[in-house]
Amino acid sequence: MTHERLRKFNTQDTYPEQKLDNDLSQGVIARGTLVFLRGQVSQDLGTRCSLHADDPAAQTRKAMENVKLLLEEAGSQLDHVCRVVVYLTDIRYREPVYQEIGQWFKGVHPCSTGLVVTALARPEWQVEIEVTAVIPEDDD
Repeated sequence: MTHERLRKFNTQDTYPEQKLDNDLSQGVIARGTLVFLRGQVSQDLGTRCSLHADDPAAQTRKAMENVKLLLEEAGSQLDHVCRVVVYLTDIRYREPVYQEIGQWFKGVHPCSTGLVVTALARPEWQVEIEVTAVIPEDDD
């Protein structure tokens, strides 16, 4: 494996009172070239139009689609994500947002930090996802 995941866990064990199933780790030792993605929101990357107002799960899905696309353009992929920072404008969005994120990172075990903030750059945005990944070194 390209990256070493430290102390893997699943949120079902950490937060049994919540309906979450996310594979995470306490740390990642990454090997390769780093890729830092700007925080992604529910926005069409071509038109810059905001999408899915008032639906935090759909906003998360679109943000993750953007993350996947940008990583692929950089020569990386979701499997090489090391760190995720999730910004929410309301703590009540946590479960639907993390349920969606969990589907994208099943088996990956990135480090994850979640923050609740007063607002994001546009009032219709409810979630923003920032990712750090790696373009792995060749195994030659």
